[in-house]
Amino acid sequence: MSYATLEDCLLDLEKNKQLVRVKEKVDANLEMAAIHLRIHEAGGPALLFENIKGTKYQAASNIFGTIERSKFIFRDSLQKVQQLIELKNDPVKAFKHPFKNIGTGLTALKSLPLKTSRFSFDEIAIEELPLIHHWPKDGGAFVTLPQVYSEDVDKPGIMNANIGMYRIQLSGNEYALNKEIGLHYQIHRGIGVHQTKANRKNQPLKISVFVGGPPANTVAAVMPLPEGISEATFAGVLGNRRFRYGYKDGYCISADADFIITGEVYPNDNKPEGPFGDHLGYYSLTHLFPVMKVHKVYAKKNAIWPFTVVGRPPQEDTSFGKLIHEIAGDALQQEIPGLKEVHAVDAAGVHPLLLAIGSERYTPYLKQKQPAEILTIANHILGTGQLSLAKFLFIIADDESKLNTHDIVAYFKYVLERIDLTRDIHFYTNTTIDTLDYSGTGLNSGSKVVFAAYGDVRRELATIVPACLKELQQFENPKMVLPGIVALQIKPFTDYAAAKKELEILNEQLSPENLNSLPFIIISDDANFVSNALNNFLWATFTRCNPSHDMYGINSFIENKHWGCSSLIIDARIKPHHAPSLEKDTAIEKRIDRLFDKGGSLYKII
Repeated sequence: MSYATLEDCLLDLEKNKQLVRVKEKVDANLEMAAIHLRIHEAGGPALLFENIKGTKYQAASNIFGTIERSKFIFRDSLQKVQQLIELKNDPVKAFKHPFKNIGTGLTALKSLPLKTSRFSFDEIAIEELPLIHHWPKDGGAFVTLPQVYSEDVDKPGIMNANIGMYRIQLSGNEYALNKEIGLHYQIHRGIGVHQTKANRKNQPLKISVFVGGPPANTVAAVMPLPEGISEATFAGVLGNRRFRYGYKDGYCISADADFIITGEVYPNDNKPEGPFGDHLGYYSLTHLFPVMKVHKVYAKKNAIWPFTVVGRPPQEDTSFGKLIHEIAGDALQQEIPGLKEVHAVDAAGVHPLLLAIGSERYTPYLKQKQPAEILTIANHILGTGQLSLAKFLFIIADDESKLNTHDIVAYFKYVLERIDLTRDIHFYTNTTIDTLDYSGTGLNSGSKVVFAAYGDVRRELATIVPACLKELQQFENPKMVLPGIVALQIKPFTDYAAAKKELEILNEQLSPENLNSLPFIIISDDANFVSNALNNFLWATFTRCNPSHDMYGINSFIENKHWGCSSLIIDARIKPHHAPSLEKDTAIEKRIDRLFDKGGSLYKII
């Protein structure tokens, strides 16, 4: 299916009973986001808000709300895109099967960006847009599905441009409404390279923010593409329609976009951006980020504003991740020799937790099995694109190929049965972590840890709480989380000096001999919460821990700068420097009840 516009896609979804129109007037301040969240939680349809307070424009959300709907939207192009990426990673296949792959090559050629002067937009102001305020403590209104376009000042033109998805703050804080907006982008993003080059020449970087247009354009902005494939070309292949663009006042214009904001970012011109309720389930706080001086804002006739709401996963962006996996196939495995599988765990906020399966082929002549090749693979993973943002990396080698990284319970069981905690924990201290992760020592700063497990089973995992944990002082309410993992509860964290003393007390009360079946102990604010659901354990444990600071051990030691222990302790309590968790506004929740049936469990928009 080829969609020329966002409206084409929405009409197709409506025709197939996958979209509902919200006709009642709604407020862009918190109401629309709350409606979206409730619908998404129920696995509901895409939404088209037709009557929004303060703007004449319509808005759409939950377009990619399920992986099934995302695949439906791109049902006619997914296979071609997969073949194109496969050929990019293994071009020899094109020569081995020339007739089979000739269509893929022609598709790529036909999908090159098309320069045109045929586009028509009205000039408007920022204040005329749907200024959507998502979470109660957000610093203002944000664009959550932008396509942020920048060019390389040394290699201008669309084929060397970057189109990325970086949230945009439209109002609030110190921004002069209609004249300035906030441009937030995280580390390991292409736009940073472009701004660095522009800064070196002491010249502003021209930015175009596209909103809407064919859904393929939105997906292209978030897709981690292989080197040499431009986002505009990818959008053409995925959408079965060439990316149409032109230039106006020196700025690139996406001819099919619904809205466009153009402007310039000047060297060293920053202002406070945020807070913003983000996809780790916490607010990202206020920090200095580049200011974009608005040049002009455009809207096409009958434009529709697409948006999403992020928060504690899973949310709509989870479907993006699944779609990326569908599209990319084994591209990453082609790039990293020996890697069989990798899974950025969405329930833990994606970057905080990475599970991988690799190969062990270095010493097949030895009987002893221990991590070797998987350590090489781990280093490769942590040096590859956005995978380098991983904070906890677990990696195993499974000779029998029985495991997969998406069966998280079985994966952890395999790790905990085999890991040698005196040998197989490897720290990376004082390094970069995800911009949105506040468990570290500062913005973008923290630590990483690799757990490598391979070999024969060395322990039988506990499935009930050992008796020694029921008689502890200061630590209480022991709860089994998974086989071999227990959560303990203690008073709230105050500072690291106190935490060190608390963990020393725990260490004194426990002996390694009684804990062989319990390799992981989680210290928490609420052991019931951590143990009640797998996703609770994944979220609380791996988003609230800075490995170098918050990992301790029973009978721990340092030998030749290597740290080890007999049982690992992870302090997953909330720390004073952490960002606050996202919480819904109860008054807003009551207010939107008017749109739902009395049960409230299933969508039924009036």
